[in-house]
Amino acid sequence: MKKIEAIIKPFKLDEVKEALHEIGINGITVIEAKGFGRQKGHTELYRGAEYVVDFLPKVKVEVVLSDDLLDRAIEAITNAAHTGRIGDGKIFVSTVDEAIRIRTGERGAAAV
Repeated sequence: MKKIEAIIKPFKLDEVKEALHEIGINGITVIEAKGFGRQKGHTELYRGAEYVVDFLPKVKVEVVLSDDLLDRAIEAITNAAHTGRIGDGKIFVSTVDEAIRIRTGERGAAAV
């Protein structure tokens, strides 16, 4: 099993969710986050005073899935989250050793 963590722009969340649903992934976890990468924030003007916005709003999407769905899920997220502008986000993939469904005690892929 693999875990995908994708950091994306908030307004792309619905598109990413739909793209994952279309390939057969039903469960995702979404976490509101703030951060910056190469864009390093920006300056804004408020009541005549300029201030720096260091941390930009982001959304972290987490999905645990079987190995055979990995490439399709990465492609779905990439296509749905892409705007072509700086700050589109990142995708991280890691290995999941075990998954356990608390309610039933199921383990492995059956628990996902």
